[in-house]
Amino acid sequence: MAGAARLLRGAACAALVALTALCLAWELWLAPLREGGSLMALKALPLVLPLGGILSGRRYTYQWSSLLALAYFAEGVTRAWSDAGLSRQLAFGEAALSALFFAAVVSYARLTRGSA
Repeated sequence: MAGAARLLRGAACAALVALTALCLAWELWLAPLREGGSLMALKALPLVLPLGGILSGRRYTYQWSSLLALAYFAEGVTRAWSDAGLSRQLAFGEAALSALFFAAVVSYARLTRGSA
């Protein structure tokens, strides 16, 4: 169990950091809504909130951050449907990373259910 929990914790940390970096890069440099970057980069701010709890393995943070991941998945799917070009590819990446993060945090919370 400890090995699986460590793997899920690593996957959640990596997905969260990658999702945060993708959101910032997307809206500031790669394909911003306006030339020179947009305030949409602030969408990465809520992703920083669970970072400490995810890194330290707090089960409660894993539970509530799973709900946060769903908002980023919804945005990724919506923008993949409506955008074109690089923005569409970035939207698919956002949907994939948020789905990976969701799966990792839910699995970790379930696996550590007895020890909380």
